[in-house]
Amino acid sequence: MRSKLRQKPDLAEAPKPTQVQPREQPGYYPGYSTLGQKGYWDEATRTTVLKRTNEVPPIRFFGPEEARFWNIVFEHLLPQSDRVPERKIPILNHVDHRLDINQLQGYRFENIPPDQDAYRLGMKAIDAEANARFERNFVECSYAQREQVLKAIHDGEPSAAHEIWQKMSVHRFWQLIMGDAADAYYVHPWAWDEIGYGGPAYPRAYMRLEGGQPEPWEVDEQRYEWEAPEGALSDDVEEVHEYSIESVQHMSHQKRRAAK
Repeated sequence: MRSKLRQKPDLAEAPKPTQVQPREQPGYYPGYSTLGQKGYWDEATRTTVLKRTNEVPPIRFFGPEEARFWNIVFEHLLPQSDRVPERKIPILNHVDHRLDINQLQGYRFENIPPDQDAYRLGMKAIDAEANARFERNFVECSYAQREQVLKAIHDGEPSAAHEIWQKMSVHRFWQLIMGDAADAYYVHPWAWDEIGYGGPAYPRAYMRLEGGQPEPWEVDEQRYEWEAPEGALSDDVEEVHEYSIESVQHMSHQKRRAAK
């Protein structure tokens, strides 16, 4: 299952999103701290993990306007409205660092340019989509309007910047930015606290791998009420087994167009 961006009426008039009550530690495991176990890790692991909280990389790849733009995009892809400002995970900084040092996966799909070029082309395409729909740049749109713009990219059905999408697969582009946002978020130990991840198991091993039992240093899961920000289009889910590969995803969108 994954998020589905859903159309709602009167989105252009929707108010600015009302955040849920922010807290220092959101999630299903209140009081749990992965970093509380750092004394059990070896030095190399401890240094690596602590660096993610103590040394936020500076912005070097993106210019000021680009940084503002992509920070807003990431706020839509992975909302952190339930986190207090000082505990928000710096997604933008970690994505910028990856692009700045040219940290890649070791391969690239032929229908998308290098990641650095893809981000800059994508910014132009998203702005073009916003202007086509609302006659203003993306960052000047309301929250709900920006959701509609991103929904068009998510669905693979942009109405503008066709010359860019001829050079770059819209589906691969969405996978790139969504994957970068998720990677930057869930590599951070504060996100581990949120999902109850037990943290590195070396040199101490996990003892309760079966039966769903927590480790002695973990806490039991508790119900956590969270709603998407007001005006968001990500509060529904849909089956996505048919989207496992890009060619199938493309055919599915073609069928949806034909059905309209």
